[in-house]
Amino acid sequence: MSPEKKSLLLPVLLITIGTGWLLSTLGIAPEIDWVWTLGLAVIGLLTFAVGGFDKFTVVIGPFFILASGLSVLRQTNRLQPDIEIPIFVIAAGVLLMIARTRSIPIPNWIDQAATQRDTENQ
Repeated sequence: MSPEKKSLLLPVLLITIGTGWLLSTLGIAPEIDWVWTLGLAVIGLLTFAVGGFDKFTVVIGPFFILASGLSVLRQTNRLQPDIEIPIFVIAAGVLLMIARTRSIPIPNWIDQAATQRDTENQ
């Protein structure tokens, strides 16, 4: 991870915590655990910011963003866990199918490991 991307982590985390705290304090959504919910969303967004766009991040990023949205629905009693879990399973399958698309690149860390292994075997 580059130093520029590392320096992005703390400000994003502070903004996330502050936003959740403010929403609770203003009574906009006091029943929601904003640290958890926004933390999930930030993990999803940082997956793309730090990792770029590849077969790994196209699965992990949207999955955490979905988890954040479903968390809000569950905490406000608009979605029951027995519905939430199957949605996660379906979403994981769909995201894994999308990741198989040839136009989405293989992550650099996998590609570098394969190149290194090939070099060592020669």
